[in-house]
Amino acid sequence: MTRRWPDLTTLELLVGVDDHGSLSAASRLAHIAQPNASRAIKALERQLGMPLIHRKSTGATLTPQGTVIVHWARRVLANSTQLLDVAEGMRTERSAELTVCASMTVAEHLIPAWLGTFRGLHPDVTVHLQVYNSTRVIEAIDVGMCDLGFVESPTVPRHLHSITVARDSLVVVVDPDHAWARRRKPLTIGELAMTPLLVREPGSGTRTTLDVALSEYERATPLLELGSSAAIRTSVLGGVGPAVLSTLAVSEQVKSGDLRVVQVDGLDLARTLRAVWRPPRQLEGPAGDLVKLVRASSTQFG
Repeated sequence: MTRRWPDLTTLELLVGVDDHGSLSAASRLAHIAQPNASRAIKALERQLGMPLIHRKSTGATLTPQGTVIVHWARRVLANSTQLLDVAEGMRTERSAELTVCASMTVAEHLIPAWLGTFRGLHPDVTVHLQVYNSTRVIEAIDVGMCDLGFVESPTVPRHLHSITVARDSLVVVVDPDHAWARRRKPLTIGELAMTPLLVREPGSGTRTTLDVALSEYERATPLLELGSSAAIRTSVLGGVGPAVLSTLAVSEQVKSGDLRVVQVDGLDLARTLRAVWRPPRQLEGPAGDLVKLVRASSTQFG
């Protein structure tokens, strides 16, 4: 049986539903009429043989199957964007190129604004973005695949250079119907450690920060491991279970009341976001310019 490739624009619509909670918002951002967007999603559902979104009068949410598909859709779209960037770089003469690797949380919530500003100031520089978890970003820097990396992991190998560019923190979040949302007292660290959680995959900065913070406690087996904060957030919104996520990833949902932050007594999940690069210590050229821009624009985080 011949398999057909999914349409990239439809994958973009599906990611838009995950990010914005409605098909209408996703279709506007993709510049597609909503009836056409709805037909495209239905066609993808038929092609894959599974329901991908729950359609409601108040918006749309992903089904459990849709959450998994969106995780892979993000990777496909990221690789497609990289393909177009490479093609543009080959088509257009540029005076410089910069390859940036970023961890998932940084890539989802900070990099778009950083690179948008950078391209406005340096239109002659071709920027290639690669998105991995923090461990793979450091590996890519180490072997020379990237000129500059941004990570969320608690530590950086001593033979690499790094500098703080922003700060954030992790928080425990649940949906409003979860029992923890009605607690009057904070959780203990032991209670959190013994609860099955929705977590990122090993190697992500978010997962490493949590594992280090709970290293002295007996741990429950994870409820589910997912490859992006967006996928975990969608699962928490769907009532699958609690999670520990960056404040960057849940700020809008916490503000709207769709997610509730659960306090944990004595648990410090503040973390540092870093730029990482190979020697020499002095970072020059486009990479140095980007780090200066990022540090100037990220003062609100630290």
